[in-house]
Amino acid sequence: MAKDEKSQILLPKSLLITERELGMDASSIAADMRRHFNHTLGCDKHSISAHHVYEALVIALRDRLMERWKSTHYSYQDKQCKRTQYLSLEFLMGRSLGNTLLNLDIQGEVEKAVSALGLQLEDVMKEERDAGLGNGGLGRLAACFVDSCATMQLPVMGHCIRYDYGIFKQRIEQGEQVEQPDHWLACGNPWELERTEFQQRIRFRGRVERVDEGQGFQMRWVDTDDVLAVPYDIPIPGYRNGTVNTLRVWKAVAVEEFDLTQFNAGNYAEAVAGRMHAENISKVLYPNDASESGKELRLRQQYFLSSAALQDVMRRWLRDNKGGDFSRFADKNCFQLNDTHPAVAIAELMRLLMDEHGMEWDVAWEITTHCMAYTNHTLLPEALERWPVRIFGELMPRILDIIFEINARFLSEIASHWPGDTERQARMSIIEEGGEPQVRMAHLAIVGSFSVNGVAALHTKLLKEGLFKDFYELWPRKFNNKTNGVTPRRFLALSNPGLSELITETLGTGWETDLTKLKDLRSKSEDGAFLRRWREVKRHNKERLAAMVEQDCGVKCDPDALFDVQVKRIHEYKRQLLNALHVIHLYDRLKRGDTADWTPRCVLIGGKAAPGYWLAKRIIKFINNVAEVINKDPAVGDLLKVAFLPNYRVSAMEIIGPGTDLSSQISTAGKEASGTGNMKFMMNGAVTIGTLDGANVEILEEVGEENFFLFGLTEAEVTTTRKNYDPERIIREDEDLSRVMQLLDSAHFNQFEPGFFDAIIGSMRNPGDPWMTLADFRGFVDAQQRAAQAFRDQDRWTKMSIVNTACCAHFSSDRTIADYNRDIWKLTPVASETPC
Repeated sequence: MAKDEKSQILLPKSLLITERELGMDASSIAADMRRHFNHTLGCDKHSISAHHVYEALVIALRDRLMERWKSTHYSYQDKQCKRTQYLSLEFLMGRSLGNTLLNLDIQGEVEKAVSALGLQLEDVMKEERDAGLGNGGLGRLAACFVDSCATMQLPVMGHCIRYDYGIFKQRIEQGEQVEQPDHWLACGNPWELERTEFQQRIRFRGRVERVDEGQGFQMRWVDTDDVLAVPYDIPIPGYRNGTVNTLRVWKAVAVEEFDLTQFNAGNYAEAVAGRMHAENISKVLYPNDASESGKELRLRQQYFLSSAALQDVMRRWLRDNKGGDFSRFADKNCFQLNDTHPAVAIAELMRLLMDEHGMEWDVAWEITTHCMAYTNHTLLPEALERWPVRIFGELMPRILDIIFEINARFLSEIASHWPGDTERQARMSIIEEGGEPQVRMAHLAIVGSFSVNGVAALHTKLLKEGLFKDFYELWPRKFNNKTNGVTPRRFLALSNPGLSELITETLGTGWETDLTKLKDLRSKSEDGAFLRRWREVKRHNKERLAAMVEQDCGVKCDPDALFDVQVKRIHEYKRQLLNALHVIHLYDRLKRGDTADWTPRCVLIGGKAAPGYWLAKRIIKFINNVAEVINKDPAVGDLLKVAFLPNYRVSAMEIIGPGTDLSSQISTAGKEASGTGNMKFMMNGAVTIGTLDGANVEILEEVGEENFFLFGLTEAEVTTTRKNYDPERIIREDEDLSRVMQLLDSAHFNQFEPGFFDAIIGSMRNPGDPWMTLADFRGFVDAQQRAAQAFRDQDRWTKMSIVNTACCAHFSSDRTIADYNRDIWKLTPVASETPC
């Protein structure tokens, strides 16, 4: 039960353990597993749950992390170093056990320990669920970043919400996506520690009053409906360096467990209504915001996280700076806002500084704008968050007052800079006027931050020239680029042990934290023996992926075929439809007997559609229908296989990435901010087929055109073509496309579901199609033909694969974090005093 008051005792020093006591050898780990299984978890001879064995192992490892965790915390405190708080509504962590064993360098000892207890480590590891704290690329990026920060010994703490339910589990029934609750916390999370002593009170609703305190007026937010934010800490170990950073996830708890008056009156539902309402905040990741209640809940989540994190930092600041001197607060603290979700933190920090600590506006604004930094993750205007002023005012009246004041002062600055330009003022205003005024969260983030960054070179360029052009003209020095990256520890060293072993054998150790060393692999591309070894590793990885496809989809894929993979969120701009059109084209060729120089191919597509995104869900059904027709056609046989991979997640990507030959990154140019899946595939030696979009541009620059299958309109060509876009003319002039569309029009893939795909067909034929799918059909087909031809020459393909891995250093999250730190955070690495 949550408590309003924290009990405190004088801590006897003898209670603390200051020296290292826990062994990292197999016998010590096995002994601790037995102790935790029997005593901590209370298991006995009747306990049959394999999950208890997994829990016992995790707690034994957490004990060992604890020594390093405390030492890291003490080192940061002793150095009084500057720190960064990474605020994100998502952290897609995946599974933690394998990553912990790798980073602590104890997988061998743990295997021996588990084996000594009569178990297999692989079986124990399967018991771990993917942590349901994220949805897609943004959350996975955040997870990569905290891994890199710990590895680089940077004092960075992540903040997220402790969602009871993840986005959803995806099942495919009769070809359609069916969403099931992802209760990833059903059996608890043994990695985390509840820290009730650091809970914070979060205010909602109420009213604002102006109080005369003698020396001036003070604003007070009163009569509020409060919620408690209780932190749970998850350890983030660095790679073999003794550092353990923290991901702090916040759970919403009612201030009072239940209304005793209502309970005594027999109104049991009303007695616990307050608790249920409070706990809804951390109940599910990204509620459907199509409804009014969904919008309100999502906004409550954003403020809940931002306020909890900021108050927590304030607590530590007041602890370490007696007297509440905030003069150096911005010098010692930076808040990185991962997209617009935590942008309300800007107004909340102003509230805390002014209302709680008595600062004048100008002083508080000076502090706020020197410690907030904003990362933008989208080029789609419709994806930029806007909240109705009405809902904002109902939920957070004091925060809305502050936003209005920020906007008024900002508009005055615009008027001074561009006198009389009222259109520009309207475009740049934080408040969008209209029938229902909206708060533009991206504008608030830009106005209140000292740094605004995009996540790929092209993305940042387009932000400056398009979406945020007005702001760039006002504050050009605020804008910078930080191309995304992924952690090589999880997505190469852990996910691809065969390739990892080959690289270490060839280049030695150290590449796991310095991917520039992989460039020396290029010199091995003419070594016949090395090429054979590389192919053997890839063949094994493809066998592993083929086994997963057969188990999950019932489709048998020949590991010698070209594995052509596209896994990512299902969205029109990512153009899974273009991929499906190419599949239908291949099917049409086979049915016509056009098999000269044929390359057998397995096309694998996976990803989740947002529950409220009707057309994306229909695209999933379309792909599955196409797959069913093709896979059941005896005339096609093993020449072409198609499968939709259900419930795409981090642990699945750890198998998919190493087993992929061809990575499809085919979004409409100018629509994808960066992408990170493209980097994971490249790192594992897959060759990219893609448009000049997002980070594809930089991948192409690194590997060269001879090791990348480029196609499609550029962003500038998309803009030009859009003016006179005529899909029907494109269909008429392309014989292959005409045959594909004829199959679709004849309902060949939905013979018993008439009209089921009319909306999809209509969207592609529409001259206003924003994704211009048919415009790139011919380029994609031709690029795929080049890829098929290259794959038939296995020596050539293997050399291309090696070059892709050799050139992946730019896409390590270590490089990305080094860029963030150099240009934005300016942190000093702090080594932990605990030995590794």
